[in-house]
Amino acid sequence: MRLTLAAVSAAALAPASAFAVDYMSAEQAAKLMFPDADRFESRDVVLDATQMQKLAAQGVQARSAKWTIKVAHHGTTVLGTVVVDDVVGKFELITYAVGLAADGTVKQVEILSYRESHGQEIRLPAWRRQFVGKTVASPIQVGEDIANISGATLSCKHVTDGIKRIVSIVDLARRSGALG
Repeated sequence: MRLTLAAVSAAALAPASAFAVDYMSAEQAAKLMFPDADRFESRDVVLDATQMQKLAAQGVQARSAKWTIKVAHHGTTVLGTVVVDDVVGKFELITYAVGLAADGTVKQVEILSYRESHGQEIRLPAWRRQFVGKTVASPIQVGEDIANISGATLSCKHVTDGIKRIVSIVDLARRSGALG
């Protein structure tokens, strides 16, 4: 009887992350975004204080000075970049990947892991397609050029803010020559 009571207690105390679903790995997402790539090269981009201030002036919080960016290659041609990031939905982390074409435009967004009990609608292709073609000059803001999903408001906002951050950081890295 004690074991049963312990099992019931553990189930009652289980965190919301019991709803966690891993949809694909970062490697699978990169290959999906750049199927013609014959290799992916990881590059660490470290933002200096001036770059961090520039981002902040644009309303973008870098969150970290160091970012790992995967550069997709086909032979000697750079096809684009992939950045994997985590943001907090309401309580739990959402892991997503952003693929950017060589010119810095958003090519594709994939949700890799979703751990919240509600709001999985951000995985819907129609919602993720809103980001395709966006650039550093785009607002990339819920309510502006990105639609909100009722019941997934925080997930929508935080993933959108994260994508804006990635687009901005990759743009800085491209302009500084850090991506080749």
